[in-house]
Amino acid sequence: MEFDHLKAFVADHDNFEIRVISHAGSRYYQLELEDVEGQRHMLCRRGKPVMFRALDDIYLELKRAGIHRAYLVQYVAHDEMIGRDAHYNDPLSSRMPLVF
Repeated sequence: MEFDHLKAFVADHDNFEIRVISHAGSRYYQLELEDVEGQRHMLCRRGKPVMFRALDDIYLELKRAGIHRAYLVQYVAHDEMIGRDAHYNDPLSSRMPLVF
């Protein structure tokens, strides 16, 4: 989903979740939107996923779109490396609420 379409999406929908994705060992963040149907959309500009260097930059972009809450999700390869299923979407163990 393009950032240009995000504000219109927020105005028309109220049941969605924004995730701030952080990969272990990386200093960059990406944004993902999951809609009511469970479809995930990376937020893009000109068709390419946007990488952010700081949470403050993400806060500004989301505030412009009228969003004041998101979840921080840290992807860690440890579980996958030892043969366990990844649990990134488990709300109690992998997501931290962000309110701004």
